[in-house]
Amino acid sequence: MKLGLYFDLRNPAPWDRPWPEVYGKALDLVVEAERLGAASVWFSEHHLFDDGYLPQPLTFAAAAAARTSRVRIGTAVLVAALRPAVLVAEEAAVIDQISGGRLELGIGAGYSVPEYELYNTDITKRYGLTDASVAEIRRLLDGGIVTPPAAQNPFPIWLGYQGPQGAKRAGRLGVGLLSLDQALLDPYREGLVEAGHDPSSARTGGMLDIIVADDPEEAFERILPHYAHQLNSYRAAAVAGSGREAPREITVEKLRSGAAQKGQIPGLRVLTPADAVAAIREATEGAPVEHVYLWASVAGMPDELVERHVELTCTQVAPNL
Repeated sequence: MKLGLYFDLRNPAPWDRPWPEVYGKALDLVVEAERLGAASVWFSEHHLFDDGYLPQPLTFAAAAAARTSRVRIGTAVLVAALRPAVLVAEEAAVIDQISGGRLELGIGAGYSVPEYELYNTDITKRYGLTDASVAEIRRLLDGGIVTPPAAQNPFPIWLGYQGPQGAKRAGRLGVGLLSLDQALLDPYREGLVEAGHDPSSARTGGMLDIIVADDPEEAFERILPHYAHQLNSYRAAAVAGSGREAPREITVEKLRSGAAQKGQIPGLRVLTPADAVAAIREATEGAPVEHVYLWASVAGMPDELVERHVELTCTQVAPNL
């Protein structure tokens, strides 16, 4: 199991800074994470977010590839249905060559209506479109059809599908499953068997909402406004263009009052290194997990918290897994 960091590269208005600084600091953090021993870095995708959420993860992955030499570079996830499959395959192959065979291509279906409308694509067909895109990208990369060819063959492709049916679809396609939900292992393996894949080839990965800190209670309190912004942006994107009522805004006070215990709320845990090790072990025990990644930052949280979190994750958590 490899431990890495997950970047969404937001620039929220309450804490915004010039965009060159946002991207420059993120790339510097990627380089520092590699120096400290991080196994992987992952880049996400959303469109039309007010805080500028990274819209093109493969573009940023190319920049990260040029600045690093060892760390694995992944997308978690790329919304492939918005793009021609050949475009994804060509970009992935170029990045794979730049990086010396370090790209992990994580693909998902997305969920936001405005994003699909932006690309003139029908969101109601997203799962069929995504399945077809995965199969075609696999054919183009592993068949050596695009030029240059990818450095890796077979190429590591993942699907960020959730729920039993999604897990089974990932299995049928013979790709990795980007979910740490152990309830999905059986349907995932069933899908592998149905499509004639070896069930022992099952591999999973995914996100754990953990920030590591020396003083979790103090860090938790400072992160709360950033986490509230993050949650509200996701909730707004989920209903935009759907005709459903906008969700009520989540406030810092509501998050604080809903904390199950100090330093923890549903969906986010701020932990000491020892507690983070225990939490990761519990979440992955007995599963074919290749990758676990934690947030690098939560919606523009303070630089010193981000840098210390990365340092602790790489030097005190990862070595103890």
